[in-house]
Amino acid sequence: MYLPLSAKFVLACLIAIGWTVASVWLSLPWLRDLAAVTSFAFAVITITFIAYVPGFMNAFLLSSLMFDRRPPRLAGTKSPGTTILVAAFNEAAAIKDTLISLSRQDYAGPVEVLVLNDGSSDDTVAIAEKSIAELNYPPNISMRIIDFGINRGKSAVLNDGLAQARHDLILTIDGDSWVKRDGLRKLVERLLSDPANTQAVAGAVMVRNSRKNFLSRAQEWDYFHGIASVKRMQGMYNGTLVAQGAFSIYRRKALENVGGWPECVGEDIVLSWALLRRNYRIGYADDAMVFTNVPTTIRQFALQRKRWSRGLMEAFKAHWQLAFNRRLSTLFVWWNVCFLPLDLIYTLVFIPGIVLACFGYFYIAGPLTIAVLPLTILWNGVVFRIQSGVYKREGLIVRRNFGGFLFYSLAYSLLMQPVCVWGYMAELLGFRKKWDTK
Repeated sequence: MYLPLSAKFVLACLIAIGWTVASVWLSLPWLRDLAAVTSFAFAVITITFIAYVPGFMNAFLLSSLMFDRRPPRLAGTKSPGTTILVAAFNEAAAIKDTLISLSRQDYAGPVEVLVLNDGSSDDTVAIAEKSIAELNYPPNISMRIIDFGINRGKSAVLNDGLAQARHDLILTIDGDSWVKRDGLRKLVERLLSDPANTQAVAGAVMVRNSRKNFLSRAQEWDYFHGIASVKRMQGMYNGTLVAQGAFSIYRRKALENVGGWPECVGEDIVLSWALLRRNYRIGYADDAMVFTNVPTTIRQFALQRKRWSRGLMEAFKAHWQLAFNRRLSTLFVWWNVCFLPLDLIYTLVFIPGIVLACFGYFYIAGPLTIAVLPLTILWNGVVFRIQSGVYKREGLIVRRNFGGFLFYSLAYSLLMQPVCVWGYMAELLGFRKKWDTK
């Protein structure tokens, strides 16, 4: 049975509200006990952002994914010219693989690959030149290097690359990524198949180096479960909030209309919000895949997630008007507004509450906290079924990673959310900005 998009949205909201109302009723003893040792206001704020808001989000996400019926991607209709911008800073270890993957794309139309070297201090340029000379790519693909001697930041080189691009479709990828052979084709086909006001499409970014250590194993689940499911839900309601720089495609005219990439640490986030502010649509292609190398040290991970959090704050400062747009995706803007108090309460209240629970004090983390487990288990089951189906259709296998899943489920937030708070505070206090995370 077909349901209009607005009907799906209303149903998902009703289910989420119902879950939240039940959570409030069940939590009344918890609220009373916590208020007795603190204050009523503290208890309400704490439980709201530990239980009620995350419960609403998870219930809405789960029900939306169950209603999702993605329109078919029209294959083989057109193959317009595409320019691929590869921003590279000190990517000597990975740039060769990135170029190899681009040389093997099964795309029929003309493809221009511009390697934008942002003042690298290693052998990125030499390795890229040698790779381009040796690669046996088809005649419809061309590659060249634009070497900027001074490091100016990712947004600057992307804008210079846009100015030199020959084609009207612009794709960005990172210099440490491996694009699946049909990734470019499926990204373009999704852009051409989606509604006419679609000006950008985010691809599916997955983890390539997940076997490096426990941190990369956990991030494999974050990308496979968390990030992919949120983008799928947002795309379903015509409002993907981030067309990530790691693998996204844009219409050139839309990029020019918003002034290209802004000079900030979260240039892809702020650009996406600028597009949405003009009422452009950003889609999501779940079967257009790129595999990227994720941070493998706590320091690299912290710097990356700090940058993402600062980018979210930058987007709010530049495009706060999005919160008052009359469109379904406005809910997700307010959703992001909740991230700051959510992460603050989790870091400053819930984590200490876990420590207290270890000593028998269950005021903050206790038996009622476990009541969210059924929803969490159901959510993970639904997302795994959906993502496994995508992998199966793509001829891929979900690798066994149970240890990474346990860490992702039980301890990942203990690391990630304090880092996010660090990013919010760095932006609010005006600390110096730097894109590099290495």
